[in-house]
Amino acid sequence: MLLESMAAENFRNLRGGIKCGNGLNILVGENGQGKTNWLEAIAVLASARSFRTTKLQEAVNFGQTSAFIRGEVRESPEIVRELRVVIQGNTKTLSINDKKETVQSYLGQLHAVVFNADELDIVRGQPDARRRFLDAGIVSLHPPFVQVFTDYNRVLRQKNALLQTARDSEQSLEKTSDLLEPWNTQLAALATKIHKARVRFVERLNGVLEKKLFAREEISVDYLSSLEGKGDLTDYAALIAERLQLRVQAEVVAGHALIGTHRDELEIKFDGRDLRKFGSAGQQRSALLLLLLANITVFEATRGEYPLFFLDDIDAELDYARIGQLLEYLDGKTQVFVTTSKDNFVEKFGANAAVFRVATGDAQVQ
Repeated sequence: MLLESMAAENFRNLRGGIKCGNGLNILVGENGQGKTNWLEAIAVLASARSFRTTKLQEAVNFGQTSAFIRGEVRESPEIVRELRVVIQGNTKTLSINDKKETVQSYLGQLHAVVFNADELDIVRGQPDARRRFLDAGIVSLHPPFVQVFTDYNRVLRQKNALLQTARDSEQSLEKTSDLLEPWNTQLAALATKIHKARVRFVERLNGVLEKKLFAREEISVDYLSSLEGKGDLTDYAALIAERLQLRVQAEVVAGHALIGTHRDELEIKFDGRDLRKFGSAGQQRSALLLLLLANITVFEATRGEYPLFFLDDIDAELDYARIGQLLEYLDGKTQVFVTTSKDNFVEKFGANAAVFRVATGDAQVQ
């Protein structure tokens, strides 16, 4: 897949459009001019979601009621599709070649992997960031799987509401168990699908990890189920059904669900040690990059093409030695979009790149 061009109107401060290079694209300019906004717009075009906010309406330019992003994606020499995202209030409209599509049908037309300061939460933040990383990777490979995560979160919300009510009203345990049964049945079925998908995705990541691309330490990842040590994980469906039944009273006391894949963890290690606890800032950045590179390799092995790769404010996070190694690794594999505020970055790496000077949201070819 190749993003040939894109345009935006009223999306943050963006105006006009850009014709993208096939390889490295560098967006350079002073801070606050809109470099990251361009990356965000491409990410929304790809996934219908922003990597900066959960509420897309926040990206609509102040004083405007709607915004749109449009892009041309080349799938093959003969096939070019126009993707469009329109944001109006709390709604977003997705279309392919002017035909409206559901999220499930829209996803898969374009995919982007992002490296920025916020994504470092994957290696140094709380478990939910690592679960989101896994789930995004799974959806990138199998877009319809997004419905499984949507359904799981819906069931979980309903169950938590029921548990909260049961606790606050001091409802009998027998009645609560009866009310929980249909939700637990759904939760167990959905959690089983998610568990299997995550385990398989982690296996595939480990299979392609470039363990020593940047440093001497070896990186490895392990999926840790919250049901570890509670029974036979090879029969996850039976195990979670059993644990849900056994833990009803504890869940009522807590007022929220204690059993499920929303409590699982991805453990990232270097030389056998927990990266989150013992890794330096540099080791954490390198590990994140290795995970993202493994992600795009798995994507290519499944889909037969590479996703876009974003490096936001790259020289604030990585030294030039790592940047050089990374860009050399990506060369010829994927379309790369980099933002920087430093002209010497362009001088060092921009010889064969498409370079855009960004000022007040406008990106002009340099």
